Amino acid sequence: MSGKKVENSMPQHKLNRHYPPAVSAYLKKRAILEPWRLRETPGHAYHSAVVIPALAEHANLHHTLRSLSANPPVLLGQTLILVVVNQRCDASPAERADNLATLASLPSWRRDYGLEHLQWVDAASAGCELPPKQGVGLARKIGLDLALTHLEYGDDDPLLICLDADTLVQPDYLGALENHFSDSCGGGASIPFRHRPAEDPPGQAAIDRYELFLRVYVLGMQLAGSPYAFHTVGSAMACRASAYVASGGMNRRLAGEDFYFLQQLHKTSGVAPLVGTIVHPSPRSSHRVPFGTGRAVGDMLAKGGGQLLFYQPLLFGIAGEWLKCVSEHDGADGSRLLQRAGAISPHLGTYLETAGFVAAWDNLLRHNPDQQRLLASFHGWFDAFRTMRLMHHLTDCAFPRIPAEAAVLPLLERAGLDSPHDLGGLLECMRTLQGV
Repeated sequence: MSGKKVENSMPQHKLNRHYPPAVSAYLKKRAILEPWRLRETPGHAYHSAVVIPALAEHANLHHTLRSLSANPPVLLGQTLILVVVNQRCDASPAERADNLATLASLPSWRRDYGLEHLQWVDAASAGCELPPKQGVGLARKIGLDLALTHLEYGDDDPLLICLDADTLVQPDYLGALENHFSDSCGGGASIPFRHRPAEDPPGQAAIDRYELFLRVYVLGMQLAGSPYAFHTVGSAMACRASAYVASGGMNRRLAGEDFYFLQQLHKTSGVAPLVGTIVHPSPRSSHRVPFGTGRAVGDMLAKGGGQLLFYQPLLFGIAGEWLKCVSEHDGADGSRLLQRAGAISPHLGTYLETAGFVAAWDNLLRHNPDQQRLLASFHGWFDAFRTMRLMHHLTDCAFPRIPAEAAVLPLLERAGLDSPHDLGGLLECMRTLQGV
């Protein structure tokens, strides 16, 4: 669709189907379902759905589908695989041609890989394109919202799984997701990932450095005691349907939709790390979005292998002291806590003052007499976004980024780990630490 946003437009026959009250309310008020629809009406409802946005991915998507087809037939029979072939109305001729080739190939891929329950959404043809300034966030949302209408709502809470069209999965992928949500109390999951090898040494060095950056940030947040110490990778996340609707559904951001989605999931239902499988995203460069893996790799390669610099370890220490200060508040009001923050770091104090911490904390203190609820509400305010903004503020004011080796070694030592001194060794150490 190339014009206005479409919401609250679910066909009446779908409204008549029996959904849990929360799902029904979401579908009526927040879902985006038309003019988009599945290519065919499925013959039954599903226990889970894997949603894959695809923009000019004809060369990659069939590899992703083939990797999914190696999962157990029983689990594949319970899983809707939904590809959202999408483009904006300002798409390039090459993107348009590629998407047309994908739409033409999907029937044969379904047959060739034995994916009986592969479906797709045409968000690329005239009249169905995405509006201007929209992208992967809206494409994910279209697929996830449509999938909600084809899930089985019985005794179990069905699953919504996010994947990308250039990412490979293992034969244990669906089984690990099933096992995780059978045991986990969290409504969302962050799935272990490991980027595939690049085609040449410069590309390999770039993706290794970027993946190390992601892993070091999560380790730093873990050492700081942040509840947001988990990876936010769009091709490596999943949730229960109930958690999806409780969070308000997928956002429509052009980039960073995974970060904000998992942040909101954590606030409303919790996010837990999954074990038992690994997804393998592409290492390629891309400039489709303003930030993220593809952009970071592309920028490094454009600079002739220029290094991606890392946060100084001291910053994670400041964040950790701040979180400890709040957990040990002893009933102090906002002004008193702000003074304590300034003693930790004057730059921390300035950041919190600018962010309106004093009024926010005093309001939380009034409405949350229970300590556990108070701290949960605080972490709802001082969330992953405000934490990252703090890191940027400290970096800009006093602690510029430094090379990887100087940044990683102190954190590994704090974690009690031996510290290799080369980039590849550091990355493998971090992967081992984080379950890949």
